[in-house]
Amino acid sequence: MDRLLVLLGAGLVLLDYVVKFLAIGVLPSNRKPSSAMAWLILILIVPLAGFLVFLVLGRTSPGRGRLARQREADAAIRAATEGLPASTVSAPAYLPSMATLNYNLGSLPLQGGNQVDLIPGYHDAIAAMTAEVAAAETSVEVEYYIAAWDEVTAPFFEALVEATERGARVRLLVDHLGSRGIPGYAEFVKRLDASRIQWRPMLPVRPLKGEFQRPDLRNHRKILVVDGRVAFMGSQNLIEPGYNKPKNHAAGRKWVELVARVDGPAVSALRAVFAKDWFTETHERLGEEFSASTPRTHAAGVTAQVLPSGPGYVTENNLRLFTALIYSAQSRVSLTSPYFVPDEPLLYAVTTAARRGVEVELFVSEEGDQFMVYHAQCSYYEALLEAGVRIHLYPAPAVLHSKHFSIDDDVAVIGSSNMDMRSFALNHEVSMMLTGADVVARFRKVEDDYRALSRELTLEEWQQRSHWQRYLDNTMRLTAALQ
Repeated sequence: MDRLLVLLGAGLVLLDYVVKFLAIGVLPSNRKPSSAMAWLILILIVPLAGFLVFLVLGRTSPGRGRLARQREADAAIRAATEGLPASTVSAPAYLPSMATLNYNLGSLPLQGGNQVDLIPGYHDAIAAMTAEVAAAETSVEVEYYIAAWDEVTAPFFEALVEATERGARVRLLVDHLGSRGIPGYAEFVKRLDASRIQWRPMLPVRPLKGEFQRPDLRNHRKILVVDGRVAFMGSQNLIEPGYNKPKNHAAGRKWVELVARVDGPAVSALRAVFAKDWFTETHERLGEEFSASTPRTHAAGVTAQVLPSGPGYVTENNLRLFTALIYSAQSRVSLTSPYFVPDEPLLYAVTTAARRGVEVELFVSEEGDQFMVYHAQCSYYEALLEAGVRIHLYPAPAVLHSKHFSIDDDVAVIGSSNMDMRSFALNHEVSMMLTGADVVARFRKVEDDYRALSRELTLEEWQQRSHWQRYLDNTMRLTAALQ
């Protein structure tokens, strides 16, 4: 028995060294140094447990079959857009190169003639979407990270059901784990199954059904398209503003959002993103059906370009666009992100802009709704403040969940993407770049409203926080790099 215990102990020690040795040579492959270092630290501290965590969370590929379908859809989208007449822009001087970057990354062109309206009111956005669905004649496509059938969204889902009864084809995609974590999910599924709505969970994690991938690879997009003529996109999920959580209701915590209503050629681009995700989940091709509809073009409308991003793209599309635009800014950068946990390229872009004299401001929530992400975010405040970035704290208990930014008076970007490592590497996201002084002025109005409600964080105040909070922030910052 004693000899067996000795052999067992020696075997564990040997395994410990083997795991560490392999980790040093394998983890850095095709990873950012920060990510590789975070994984190495975890495995060196707790080798076996760290290795098991890495096996579950260490790969960012969505799987061979899913990846093959995504690439097939991307090729079809590029083939369909190559022959389209290209919209031209001359100001600012860097904009043509941004349009080229976006097209090379996402295969969707810059398109003029769009009418874009911003909807900052949570209930107003639900009402506007419901009204469009109520008027739907042929089709409705719905894709959301979180969806729930509750007292706020009930009119929307009832309108979907009524649309199917009129003969419209309604397709719905909801992220499996994103929506499953909401109270009432089982009843939600029963209601959908009892209707004529065609629906699928995205990226399902159901091992007993043979469906499993890295559980934190999620589809975070928010898209609604009605009759191929009007679309909605932005930060807001399909759920009441407290996310049906008693804890949020008790604290008075409500989400603050910004949604864009789009009427014009960019609707086809958003519809193409939906078609790709539908094909990935169902194997059903929608290209022929979707190509039959042509959105309206509005004279003197806004120029827009849609950019999808996610694990199927090794190029981190959203991060490249965000950093390129921030480096191009000459006078002002205004950023709004509920989860601001930048990697090195974005942090350098933001702080460099501030240090070269650009006015840079960041709107974030005073209190976070996610413990680890919030403290990881806080770990960057000192570097931002020292560089001259002005940080505005949106008052608690509200959660500023809007995701958008503006550059000078020329360009704005809105979508589902946070400015964090998760949105850059692990989540399927969709962003839309808009150009023109008129549309940027409307974003400025939203930013002005945020600023009027917020208080500014100063470097002196931040440096007085406790040593314990500093330690906690820095520890959570390390976990953010595990991707």
